[in-house]
Amino acid sequence: MQGRKENSPIMKNTFLKRSFGDLVYYTIPSFEKSGMVKHGFSSRLGGVSTGEYFSLNLGFKRNDSPEKVKENFIRFCKALDIQPEQTVFSDQIHKNKVVAVNEKHKGMGFARQSEIQGTDGLVTDCPGVALVTYYADCVPLFFLDPVHKAIGLSHSGWRGTVAKIGQKTFKAMQNHYGTKPEDCLVGIGPSIGPCCFEVDSPVANEFIDTWPEYGDRIVRSSGKAKFTVDLWEANRIQLEELGVPNNNIITAALCTSCNTDIFFSHRKEKGRTGSMAAVLMLV
Repeated sequence: MQGRKENSPIMKNTFLKRSFGDLVYYTIPSFEKSGMVKHGFSSRLGGVSTGEYFSLNLGFKRNDSPEKVKENFIRFCKALDIQPEQTVFSDQIHKNKVVAVNEKHKGMGFARQSEIQGTDGLVTDCPGVALVTYYADCVPLFFLDPVHKAIGLSHSGWRGTVAKIGQKTFKAMQNHYGTKPEDCLVGIGPSIGPCCFEVDSPVANEFIDTWPEYGDRIVRSSGKAKFTVDLWEANRIQLEELGVPNNNIITAALCTSCNTDIFFSHRKEKGRTGSMAAVLMLV
């Protein structure tokens, strides 16, 4: 493919920065090495949107121009060598519903109206079906089973994390495709980091109640009855609980709130922002 270049050296425990012309996105080394998928997590760079949506806003539910969002999405798909008509969009409500999709769902959300409602996670074993989920601080979870040739993609905000959508996504792959923990590769993508995700005690207590034995790994006091929560660690722990090897889990460790020159951030930009997308497709 023309126009793509690598911007950073291969590192085992982070995502890779890629570019396609002016468009910047991120990929997972172990997924690339498999040769089984096309995938990426977008930045805010390389699109045609303006103002608070500058520039690669992919959120069709924002108040951005639909024509500009469509052009942005076409550009991102071109960078990944995917056709927009191959995509299947989630319909995120910050819960933990996961749906298995196939050929009949292709185009839903982009080319035609979707029948997928109230869904934060998608799984498939069908080549050519591109899963799409959306973000502006929440955690993207990428799943690849290279043995049974299946994938999953989930939107994990703090509510979805407490509801263990990562575990539910894995179990959907296990139930539908026979995925085993020791075979599963996982990428935890760019999202708000523990440096910036400050919450009050009721939210902190939801994490402590969910993982009482790991509370000190996830929640820390920041003073004045405030706490910081590490969503990356909470998602890693729930996958390790299932038996996914630690070495199979790659965390981008890129904070969207710290890096609004690169990413959209709902919290940092007080809701006046665009959306990024995660895309994952078997080839």
